[in-house]
Amino acid sequence: MDTTPTPPAAASPRNHRTAARKAPPGRRDSRRPETRRPGPVTARPVSGRTAASPSASALRAAAARERERQPPFWFASRLVLVLSGQRPVHSLLGHIRSSAYEELSGLASHAPLRPRGTDRTSPAVLDARGTRPSDGVIEAFARIVTGNRQRAMAFRLELCPDRRWRCAAVELDGQSPSNRP
Repeated sequence: MDTTPTPPAAASPRNHRTAARKAPPGRRDSRRPETRRPGPVTARPVSGRTAASPSASALRAAAARERERQPPFWFASRLVLVLSGQRPVHSLLGHIRSSAYEELSGLASHAPLRPRGTDRTSPAVLDARGTRPSDGVIEAFARIVTGNRQRAMAFRLELCPDRRWRCAAVELDGQSPSNRP
């Protein structure tokens, strides 16, 4: 039996690189975890806020996400995309009843919200709200800005047995395609 001691791992030829590497004076080796120094740790609030209170921009973003989840706003934004020619009418097939689909097809064929002339700004939904005259029905309106002009859109949403809202009627600027001159 051999009783000679084996050299330490750091001195072995395979580990000669790691044994010789040391950080320059005044710098720490980024490959090694930093050792904590003893002493009290104090948490300082960032810009006067505590970690428990969200920032103003986070609150605005949360409010915008909540608004976009509401059925009137969701449908208004989709209808604006169709009426401005940015999306095809059939993109709303699963969300619109057949009678409203015909109305929307009639409106969309003229692309009434498409930017005209030198103004190339896309139309946007300023506000969308609704009232509930009965259970499972929302009669909604939306204010839409196109360039420097505001337009009005009204639509009716019905809750179907599969618990999805579907658009049942659409009017733009107070006129549906069926009663236009």
